Amino acid sequence: MTVVACLKWVIPRVDDDDRFAGISAADQSALEFALLSARPGEDVVAVSAGPLGAERALRDAVACGLSRAIRIDLDPRASSSAVASSIASAVAGARLVWCGDYSLDRGTGSMPGFLAARLGIGQALGLIDVTIGDDSMSVVRRLDGARREIMRVTGPAVLSVEGSTARLRRASLRGVLAADNAIIDVIAGMSSPIDAVDEKPYRPRARALAAPSGTSALDRVRSLTDAGTATQRSETVVLDPPEAAARIVGALRDWGYLG
Repeated sequence: MTVVACLKWVIPRVDDDDRFAGISAADQSALEFALLSARPGEDVVAVSAGPLGAERALRDAVACGLSRAIRIDLDPRASSSAVASSIASAVAGARLVWCGDYSLDRGTGSMPGFLAARLGIGQALGLIDVTIGDDSMSVVRRLDGARREIMRVTGPAVLSVEGSTARLRRASLRGVLAADNAIIDVIAGMSSPIDAVDEKPYRPRARALAAPSGTSALDRVRSLTDAGTATQRSETVVLDPPEAAARIVGALRDWGYLG
C-alpha cells in the first residue's frame, strides 16, 4: 500500500519569481502526517502538479524521508478538477492521500474533494486535529458556525489538514544531499482547457435577515441576539404530502439552502 502527500507548488503573483515559490504550511502539515501515518513497509510518495520548478519542493519532501516523488507535468492554471483527475491516475490504490486545506495562492480548496471522487474513496476535509492509532485515526473537522465534527477514519480516504495541525520535521543533512540526486518521476497531466471554470462544491447561501428594530442601540443589539426571548427548538406540523413538500422547500429557501 501507499501513503501520498499532495503538494501544490505556487509562484507568488506579485513578481512571478520562482525563487520565492513554495508550498503552504497546510501542505507541509499534510507531508508530516503522510510520514507519521505510514505503516512499516509502506511507501510514502509526494505528488505535485506543475512545471519543472515544482521539483524543488518535491526534493525538499524527499529529504524528509519519502520513498519517491512524482511531478505531473501540468499547466499551473489548470482547473482543480483537471489536477484531481491527473493526480488520481498517478496514485490509484493509495491507502491514504493527505492534502493541505489551502495553498499559497488561496485557491478554491476544492481539489481534495474532487480527488476523493476520482479515486472513489472516502474523504475527511478541513481537519484541525488528527490522532493516529494502530488501525484507525480519530480526526476533528471544522464546520461552519464554529461547530466541530469528530470522525473515525479506517479505510482508504483523502484527508485535508490545516497548517496548524502539524509541524514538518527538519530534514537531515544526509537526506538533503541525497535528495539533490533523487529521481523525480514525471508523468504527463490530463489536458484541459486553461480557461475552464472550476466546478465548485455546493455551499448554502447566507440567510438574508431584516435590519434590527429598536430606537436605541441596546434595543437593536437585543433584537440581533434574541436576548430575553424563548428559544424555539422545534415545530410539529401535520400536512398532506403536497403541502408538506411546499413547506419544506419554503423553509430551505428561507434558511439559504435554495436560491
